Amino acid sequence: MKNFCLSVLVFALVAGCTPARAAGPNAAPAEDMTAPSYDMKPQSILDLDDMHKKFVSLAQAVPAEKFTWRPAPGVRSIAEVYLHIANANYGYAKELGTIPAHEYDAKGFEQSTTDKAKIIDEMNKSFAYAHAAIDKMANADFKKPMPKFGPDANEGDIVYLLVTHAHEHLGQSIAYARVNGIVPPWTEEAMKAKTDKKSE
Repeated sequence: MKNFCLSVLVFALVAGCTPARAAGPNAAPAEDMTAPSYDMKPQSILDLDDMHKKFVSLAQAVPAEKFTWRPAPGVRSIAEVYLHIANANYGYAKELGTIPAHEYDAKGFEQSTTDKAKIIDEMNKSFAYAHAAIDKMANADFKKPMPKFGPDANEGDIVYLLVTHAHEHLGQSIAYARVNGIVPPWTEEAMKAKTDKKSE
């Protein structure tokens, strides 16, 4: 009886696996019908706003005389990285076409100034512009085709590029700051909170 039950169990398992094997390795995968775990539009804005806050607080922590510092000849300086971010924010957000394009001269923009206050102002304006462009989008707009960027590209891809580009250069800016002995303000706040908690 024990052997009979075991045989039935093995048969059931094999029978259950047969359709999957019959499909073959080249069969098209089933369409994923899982609902997204979050709404792309508010999540993108939340992420972008966090980048905005961190970039500006880091720029404010960097002494003005350090804005011309660069790790090696031919590599972007601190000022140029910040202006590169602002330039990309303006450029990517403009492609969404939801608000009037910000008028500025993209050519030579990254080398246009080393003035700390002006650079922070440009970052603030560029992040606000990008935020407004995404905020004007409907959720359906994320699927709108953008053939100029590729046959399968859509507006959601532009938003994705905008946010991930900011993440990439925030990491670079943190490294620049650390090399110059500057701790990112949000890290400093977290360390202080941890110390305060231990002393309670």
